[in-house]
Amino acid sequence: MFTTINGTAVHYEMYGEGGSNVLLLHGWGCDISLMKPVADALIKDHRVLILDFPGHGESGRPPEPWGVPEYADTVLALLRETSFTPCSVIAHSFGCRVAAWIASGHPDAFRRIVFTGAAGIRPRPSEEAKKRQETYKKLKSRAESLRKIPFLRSAADSMEERLRRKYGSRDYNALDPEMRKTFVKVISQDLTDCYEHIQQSTLLIWGDGDTETPLWMAKEMEKRIPDCGLVLFEGGTHFAYLEQLSRFNLIVSGFLKEA
Repeated sequence: MFTTINGTAVHYEMYGEGGSNVLLLHGWGCDISLMKPVADALIKDHRVLILDFPGHGESGRPPEPWGVPEYADTVLALLRETSFTPCSVIAHSFGCRVAAWIASGHPDAFRRIVFTGAAGIRPRPSEEAKKRQETYKKLKSRAESLRKIPFLRSAADSMEERLRRKYGSRDYNALDPEMRKTFVKVISQDLTDCYEHIQQSTLLIWGDGDTETPLWMAKEMEKRIPDCGLVLFEGGTHFAYLEQLSRFNLIVSGFLKEA
């Protein structure tokens, strides 16, 4: 199914007919398919809503560079349009950014929250990372200076492309220039202060080997969210929920039934 919200086409799917409502939100660079294995375990007892975030899957692109607030407004609009509130939410990575923003500002939207591999806290830069960033800025400044000289513009473009490939993240390099602007807006926003305003019972499920959203982030969220618990999946990576799917679904099912 498709609907148009905030100037873009949003693709979504709904499953199940009875029970409470559960919203599933995927991570950056993913789509509905990464949350369907969770949906399959829930549809016997719940109504399930999954969407492709704009710029992902079958949804259209944001009409301009978006940050977390714009994505959150779009999800809220879809929930209202489909009469899906209140609902519980299960979110992974980037989806947790959006869910945290909604939960902190709209406490009536969600019943219970499950975050897995949640992004949203700005990483602590290491000394090596700081030096790398400084080097990148210096080299990028040189490329911009070269671009001011007409016959060196092509060389400047090539230099910037090499810098992007060397210093940019995998997610950043996978995007086209317009979506990179959205990606930068998203990851530049630190949501640390949002967590203390989340009123819902929240369950964090984390792979203890997650290198994209390290375990210290989970512990920081657990400390800040008033009603929160943390479950560790031994040996799990950033996609621990898929790697240990049966265990994840069993824990989540029990948590939602308690509501």
